[in-house]
Amino acid sequence: MQITKIEEAGKKRRIYLNDEPAFLLYPSEVRTYKLAEGQELDEQLQERIYTEVLVKRARLRCMNILKTADKTEYQLRQKLTQDGYPQEIADDAIEYVRSYHYIDDLRYARNYIGGRAGVKSKAQLKADLLSRGVPSDLADQALEDLGEDAEKEKIRTWMQKKHLDPESASREEIEAFVRFLMRKCFSYGQVKNALTDIF
Repeated sequence: MQITKIEEAGKKRRIYLNDEPAFLLYPSEVRTYKLAEGQELDEQLQERIYTEVLVKRARLRCMNILKTADKTEYQLRQKLTQDGYPQEIADDAIEYVRSYHYIDDLRYARNYIGGRAGVKSKAQLKADLLSRGVPSDLADQALEDLGEDAEKEKIRTWMQKKHLDPESASREEIEAFVRFLMRKCFSYGQVKNALTDIF
């Protein structure tokens, strides 16, 4: 593999191998490993850079990210990719934090749902989880715990927030509330069942 380019990337230097971006190092590390454009980077030196620098740095980066907020594996992998880590280094770092249970997509899904189950429909919650990289089967598993009663409770919560009094609400107010719930991704069946119980 040939070092075809070394370019500035903020405080670091992006190393290109055979014209492809490979990894980032600090200028002092570039000097330590005596890297220069046009140089052949043998496997042994590349392995040294990976094990001595990048593996440790990627693991630490994951730990620092997870200090501030829980993340899904997908979100963590995205951050590492944005930070310029090669895939094998990202794989190692993800496996490292997973081995200590610092990431767990099912736990993330349950926590996410727990904080929002009062105001969002199951469909909205699932869409949110999928957009955060939670696998569909894990999102479904986490949502199973909610059940139909949870959907009814959400509708009651929205009724209170909208100050809709079942006893005095006009037909127009109820229809407007139903349209609002449909926009919130509640199915017509869920809305009908919940309102039948409430009214």
